[in-house]
Parts: sequence; structure tokens; C-alpha cells
Amino acid sequence: MMDELFVVNAELLQNLYSEGLPALRNVRLRSVNLNWRGPAVTLRVDLSEFPDMPPEAWRAAGLDTVQCQIQFLAVEQIRLQGWNPSADVRIDVARLDEGRKVHLDVIGNGMHMEFTSSSTVLIGHISAYARGLDGSDGGRHYFLRRIDSIRHSSVPDTSEKTFYGRL
Repeated sequence: MMDELFVVNAELLQNLYSEGLPALRNVRLRSVNLNWRGPAVTLRVDLSEFPDMPPEAWRAAGLDTVQCQIQFLAVEQIRLQGWNPSADVRIDVARLDEGRKVHLDVIGNGMHMEFTSSSTVLIGHISAYARGLDGSDGGRHYFLRRIDSIRHSSVPDTSEKTFYGRL
């Protein structure tokens, strides 16, 4: 799926995974942020694989889950049915328009979201945490970027515009 997208800042994840960018086929969707300024859609997801080259602090803390935000730009024709927070989803991407645009289907646990966007995406706010017994992500997060570490020790409430609106 990542092969269908042009990830502008892919090196952020490539430095953690020796086999390249992780697949986004089976992820846990934590939140969806719609931004009219883009128009943009930002998905906050738990990746299905923990990195094989994590920072030493992540390894020492016994963390087991990586979370990040993926921002899609120039979004059109968005449709969302049956939102179920923290849904396990499959994200399918199909190229349109000679690769400049893509169509995304986000499907899982009683929800379906679809939209078209530019094939160029951004990744940000990468963190790792120890998933709770109930699957929650409310505990301490260890952010990859220093600025995120200074500002946050956990994922802020969805009303925090700078966290959800800017990568």
C-alpha cells in the first residue's frame, strides 16, 4: 500500500524499519481529523509491526506499539459511515490519474471511509507506547521527534489543534 503513495518524509519511518516502510494493510485507526484548510484528512494509526531498529529508549521502556499520523492532502469526495473509534481497519489504496491521485478505502469493524487525495502524503507525530490490556493508548508515549517529546507525554485530546492539524 505504501508503494502507491509518495511519502515526503519517509525517512522518519525508514530509520526504524530495516525492511522499508511498514504496510498499512492492518492497522488500528485511533482518530480521523478533517481539516478544511487543505482540504486534508489526517489518520492517527497504530502500525501493525513494531520496528526492528527502535530507539534505545523505546527498547529499554518495553514498548510494543508504534503510532503515527498520516496526512492526505487535496482530499475530495470523502464519505464516512459508521465511525467506531479505535477500529481495526484495512486501508486499500488505488492509483488514479497517472499516479498523481489515489483513492483510499478504510474498512473495518462496522465502519467504512473512502476519499480521493493527492498521492503525496506526510507522516508525523511518531511515537511508541505500551498498549494497555484493553488495547488503549492512553498511557505514556515516547515521541520520536524532540519537539513532540517536549510538548507531550501522551496523545493530547483531539481538540489540540496544533497536534492534529500540523505534522
